[in-house]
Amino acid sequence: MRIKKFFHVLLCALCGVGTASAQSESTSVFHFLTLPTSSHAMALGGTNISIPDDDASLLFQNPALMPNMSSKAINLSFLTYMQGCKAGNASWTMAHGERGTWGVGAQFVGYGKMRGMNVEEVETGDFSALDMAISGGYAYTLTEHLSGGATGKFIYSKYGAYSSVALAVDLGFNYWNEDIGLYVSAVAANLGGQVKAFGDHHERLPFDLRLGFTQQLANAPIRLSVQLTDLSRWKSDNYYTVGEELSGGRIFTNHIILGIDILPSDLFYISAGYNFRRAYELKAAGSSHAAGLSVGAGMNLKKFSLGLTYAKYHVSLPAFMITAQYHL
Repeated sequence: MRIKKFFHVLLCALCGVGTASAQSESTSVFHFLTLPTSSHAMALGGTNISIPDDDASLLFQNPALMPNMSSKAINLSFLTYMQGCKAGNASWTMAHGERGTWGVGAQFVGYGKMRGMNVEEVETGDFSALDMAISGGYAYTLTEHLSGGATGKFIYSKYGAYSSVALAVDLGFNYWNEDIGLYVSAVAANLGGQVKAFGDHHERLPFDLRLGFTQQLANAPIRLSVQLTDLSRWKSDNYYTVGEELSGGRIFTNHIILGIDILPSDLFYISAGYNFRRAYELKAAGSSHAAGLSVGAGMNLKKFSLGLTYAKYHVSLPAFMITAQYHL
């Protein structure tokens, strides 16, 4: 009974954070938390909080998805990002009683060695940069159609002589109706703040309020997903108006991610996605080839699953992500 009351409080908090947490993305830090953590979610556009997969890396997307995951499953993901930069994550889930699921995970982004210079353009030697986050979460099946979850995160970044520490929480809910193949989710990601700032000024975390919808077609092996992101930031945010005044249609579509799964069998999937925001950013930077598009495929065996995805996150190089999971 206490657990149900706890998640009722989380639901009230999730419904109220949209208006309370609106902020400018340009003033926030720890943006590595917005990188994809699952090959399948990346293939569907980068973010997907509603796919009902047995994929432990989805706990970074939505903690309420953990009841879909196998107990004692270990998941490893690796992302090739910009040149000289590597990113990855690891996660583990375990059932707790009949309705609960625990999950732990870690994320990192390593930027390699960089040359340091002072304001007078005098070299000060090489330095390294690293972002990381350690997560622990719990999800509970509230009813036969609803689950809720929360994940706490310890976040650490170090860039040469400067470092910062932050604490954050993700709150999520997931509704499903398997009779009609419908899955609906909501997530408030990165609620929290810096404990230790890089300097004298404390900066905000990249808060993201998301809604997700996934629908399995009744008479075809196809699953469609629509994700709405950054719902606390609209036209007033300068992130959308760099150098031009965007139309209402452009402002709206920059919050949309579309995805499609082709599921010829339970053992294999092919996925594609289109991220309107990423397409706009890449085209504005001068890269139109495959801007916003992502494609991937994966297999799901009894004890082992594997996924591989291609997408473009930067004008210089494409990004590839591989996710592997083993059930102990």
